[in-house]
Amino acid sequence: MANYALSQTSGYFLSNDCKIADLEALTNLSLDVGDLNFATDVQKNIPIYDMNTLRDRLRMPSARRALMAEWAYIFSDSAGVIVLKNAYEDTSAIDEASEIFKQIIAEEKESSGEGADHFAAAGNNDRIWNSLQKLCEKSPTVFAKYFANPAIDAACEAWLGPNYQMTAQVNLVRPGGKAQTCHRDYHLGFQTEEMCARYPVQVHLLSPLMTLQGGIAHCDMPIESGPTKLLPFSQKYAAGYAAYRRADFQQHFEDNYVQLDLNKGDALFFNPALYHAAGENTSQDIERLVNLMQIGSAMGRTLENVDRIGMCKLLYPALKEVIASENLSPSEINAAISVCAEGYPFPTNLDTDPPVGGLAPESQKDIFLKALSEKWSDVNFIRALDAQAEKQTA
Repeated sequence: MANYALSQTSGYFLSNDCKIADLEALTNLSLDVGDLNFATDVQKNIPIYDMNTLRDRLRMPSARRALMAEWAYIFSDSAGVIVLKNAYEDTSAIDEASEIFKQIIAEEKESSGEGADHFAAAGNNDRIWNSLQKLCEKSPTVFAKYFANPAIDAACEAWLGPNYQMTAQVNLVRPGGKAQTCHRDYHLGFQTEEMCARYPVQVHLLSPLMTLQGGIAHCDMPIESGPTKLLPFSQKYAAGYAAYRRADFQQHFEDNYVQLDLNKGDALFFNPALYHAAGENTSQDIERLVNLMQIGSAMGRTLENVDRIGMCKLLYPALKEVIASENLSPSEINAAISVCAEGYPFPTNLDTDPPVGGLAPESQKDIFLKALSEKWSDVNFIRALDAQAEKQTA
């Protein structure tokens, strides 16, 4: 990232020191499909990957690593965003999840009324917080089929490595739903300008490395429906957390953002430092439904508290049934478990949960995989999870 000069004297990025010309220089960069090895196309500086042609690559470890390395390069040093066309080979699980999400929206509106959204006012934009856990609680079978997706798993691992922590929030924007303001995302994107100024420059550089943003399109989303507005290369502006609220930076975004049509089953992933905003739904009849993923590093703090032990207890019997009926591949099974279970064994109580045969204790995900491999009963699996939780908190 450029623009370290801002911090040479103080060690901090301050809004008043930011220069719009520095952002303009970065966002004037361009990307060509010839610059990449696996992209099908580049549209409006956004690389497109057709997963129908790349799905087999995800089944081969060395080929998968090469693809993930390209994605990581894009997130960090290139456009900052990728589109995975046909991330879902079969969209039936999306349709099933959509019906559940709409039911949850109706139930929550009846019980608590309208709620505010991130960077947008309450109104036509309906939000489900912690849609990950709520989907699992409503239908662990649908959850298993929905998240048994190696493409999504690979995108998350490309930026965050193994044992990432998934959270998700559904956004339903009906016709007339207004756009968000330009912003960056969690961690520093959710701090006030004053608080951002208190974090030294190295934290500004670290924040984008701790999370990844993603979205699964639950319907066809033409431009008129308001798909996410994106400013490619803007994540490269190091002082961007300090600057994004300024009027000149907001105006530059509005003058230069791009949008792409998405189809049901496509997925979008981007660096959380990329300047972006949900678009306005100017359509007459499209209810734009997206499951937004906020994926966290195992070594950081996620956006939401998720009852992963409760989800694991629900998912285990359901996943066994799905495996038996649909013959899921190992990569699909791993993807579903990775979204649900805690893959990182820390923090724990090392007096009662010491490392055994290595440097770390077993993780929740380790127990889940062992239980499937050894065909444990549901009761034995639940007992093992409870015993682990007791050791970690004793």
